[in-house]
Amino acid sequence: MTEIRALYTLWLREIKRYLRDRLRIVSGIVTPILWLFIFGAGIGFAGVIASGNYQQYLFPGIVGQTLLFTSMFIGISVIWDREFGFMKEILVAPVSKATIFFGKMFGDSTDALIQGTIVLLLGAVLGILKDPVTFVQMLLIMVLMTFGFVSLGLTIASFIQNLESYGVVVSFVNMPMFFLSGALFPVHGASVPAWLQTASDLDPLTYGVDALRQIALGNGWQPLYPLYFDVALVVLFDVSMIIIGTLVLSRRK
Repeated sequence: MTEIRALYTLWLREIKRYLRDRLRIVSGIVTPILWLFIFGAGIGFAGVIASGNYQQYLFPGIVGQTLLFTSMFIGISVIWDREFGFMKEILVAPVSKATIFFGKMFGDSTDALIQGTIVLLLGAVLGILKDPVTFVQMLLIMVLMTFGFVSLGLTIASFIQNLESYGVVVSFVNMPMFFLSGALFPVHGASVPAWLQTASDLDPLTYGVDALRQIALGNGWQPLYPLYFDVALVVLFDVSMIIIGTLVLSRRK
């Protein structure tokens, strides 16, 4: 019972912290709008994508970007908690380190999922998403994606001592993952260098974006991999990062 109460308390704390930061929520809405309207309209007008609506192609990628950037940024909470002594207090609490990690992970994942859901609703308003079933299916994939990316952010933050270094490292991780995932443009095909395709295959975001795009576009998109394969790779990434993150936190004194 103590473990469940501790997990719930940590989850609720992260939710309240996120909801009180109105500026972060607003910026999380404005950024996808800029990508969809300015970047999407500009590239579509330039005819980079020969067929189809580029905004429809771009939309799942922007959902993936929102989840990635929000999940990784939220990892900064570990450094804040360490700076103000809260991390020390919960580490000496009579609960397991796994409970502490899962409490923060579930809380931060919920925050990222809220941000991603806002983008999904934006897609519905713009007419990109018209089917409620598609909305729910994409939401399920998003839940899986947030677990892995939040765990990665928490793991990285556990090794870093100050906020400035975390920002640099996260940018170094985020940008390659984003551009290699195919979120903005196809990174697989006869005209794409083999090394770039290999790098994309090593990017966990690739499989999340591919799954979201299959669901959103249906028969209008030729997937890179079968949906079950994408989901399996995302789950494998989640499990790996959760295990690593729990082990890293368990070693903290």
